[in-house]
Amino acid sequence: MSIARFIKAIASDADTASDLSEGDAHDLFAAMLDGGVPDLELGACLCALRMKRESATELLGFYRAASERVYLLKPPATALRPLVFATYSGARREPNLLPLLVLLLQRMGVPVLLHGTLEGGGRVASAYILRELAVLPSGSLAQAQKSLDEELLAFVPTAVLCPGLANLLSLRSRLGVSNPAHSLVTLLDPFESGGLRVVCADQPQRLEKLETFLQATGFDALLMKSTEGEPFANPKQRPRIKFFRQGEAIVLFEEEMLSARGSLSQPSAIDATATAAWVKQAMAGQVPIPHPLVNQLACCLYASGYTDDMNQAKAIAAVEAGGLTPQVHGRPADGAHSRAIT
Repeated sequence: MSIARFIKAIASDADTASDLSEGDAHDLFAAMLDGGVPDLELGACLCALRMKRESATELLGFYRAASERVYLLKPPATALRPLVFATYSGARREPNLLPLLVLLLQRMGVPVLLHGTLEGGGRVASAYILRELAVLPSGSLAQAQKSLDEELLAFVPTAVLCPGLANLLSLRSRLGVSNPAHSLVTLLDPFESGGLRVVCADQPQRLEKLETFLQATGFDALLMKSTEGEPFANPKQRPRIKFFRQGEAIVLFEEEMLSARGSLSQPSAIDATATAAWVKQAMAGQVPIPHPLVNQLACCLYASGYTDDMNQAKAIAAVEAGGLTPQVHGRPADGAHSRAIT
């Protein structure tokens, strides 16, 4: 394959640069993932794509190439749809509360798969906090499947799911900038029968591109603005949360205007030890859970099939955030657990 023609197309000046077709984007990214692009050409392609910003069409091609190389898992034996969270950023200024959200979902019997990096690159990665909470990364696909089946929760490093993608992600430290692999990871779904993605981005333009992608593919997902790159609702200001189902989108929560709620309940520091200690308190009902996270919990319950009524999902989430066992149709929800985090 001639890489030069791809570079010529995407690395030209602003007046002549062009987007790759979906087919060309697929072929180029497939070669990158398979290690078939020499280092010089690989660096040129990644930097050119970074400067140009990939188009929605290119993103479709990149995704198709990546999805062909992702190892698959089977959903646990439950009627609830598994939720997929991509955790690749970590906390920089604010506490990373994604572990709290996934532990709440696990306690309620909703299967959760996290995939991401084991290193924070100077930030507090979810992996650090999860380790403090006795949730260890899966070292193999078989171990991940076992954790899902038995615990309804697994954290899978990217290298276990897709080694080629992990290799591209690792180039950030060498090149100093992100590349298309960082755009793709939030879209991955390793479940062969289809999980439900929680898709996030920081910038409005990026959110618009992801919305176009979800509408074009018909994938089911929750879409919202991230918190420092992580897929949990900002505790200080709830983002707009949209639910995509079979190509149609509905707004479950509008973006919240900044309001004075008094002192915000949160960890005393952003490090893994302090965050994990606060998560344990929140799970035990000793400190209040920020309202935006309760709202996101309701969206996750509704999207997973825990209940088919969004108003009921809001009520259940509010009850669960208060530390009580939720009821669905007059009975405890199927698979609901009361695991103590000690």
